[in-house]
Order: sequence, then C-alpha cells, then structure tokens
Amino acid sequence: MSPPVGDRPERWVLDAGEADVALLDIPAVLHDERVFEIDVRLEVRHRGGPEAGWHELKVELDGAQVWARRLDTPAGNADSLDYHCRRAVPAGRALRVRAVTAVGPGVQRRRLYIEAELAQL
Repeated sequence: MSPPVGDRPERWVLDAGEADVALLDIPAVLHDERVFEIDVRLEVRHRGGPEAGWHELKVELDGAQVWARRLDTPAGNADSLDYHCRRAVPAGRALRVRAVTAVGPGVQRRRLYIEAELAQL
C-alpha cells in the first residue's frame, strides 16, 4: 500500500498480483470527511482448450457486498472486470475495500488491483 505523500492527493493502492482475494484498509482521519474514488480491477487469461471458462469479481466496502459480476472468458484471450464507485467516509472512520475473485476451468488470474484516491470536489 502507498500512503499519501506531501501535497499530492491521498491515494492508496494494492496490487495483489494473482491472488484470489485482496484487502485494502484505509485508516481513519480524525477531523475531515473524505470522499474516495475507488477502482477495482481483475485481469484474467483463458489458457485455451475446450473448456468454457468464466471469471467473477465481488467487491465489498466495510464488510457489505456492493457489486458482483461473472462473465464468460473467451477461449485463448485476455479479459477483465472493472468496478468503480465513489464512497464518502465520515471523520473518525476507516474504510475497508475487499475484492474476492473466482475463475472457472482454463482461466488464470493475472492481476487483482485496488486503488482509492481522494476525490477532487
């Protein structure tokens, strides 16, 4: 994870590589409400072969599932699932972003990535 530096906007990043689950914890700040632009991305590749493949991504914010999608993965091709949202975080509260993935036969995870950046209001 990368915390904010200097005058740059607050930005948190987690690159979980080929992991099936990623968890990004953003600590609370005491005095200010913050609004984050959140992006989650799962990249996969179908290794080929006769099996019909699929990939799935579920996103949770503070323990509650906010989005889920499952798609067929074209044989021999790369594909991805992307989720974007904006989330207000009250002063004194942390934010937990969790991504859970699953893949079907012949499909390989390539990258699971979470980014949360302070919105420019």
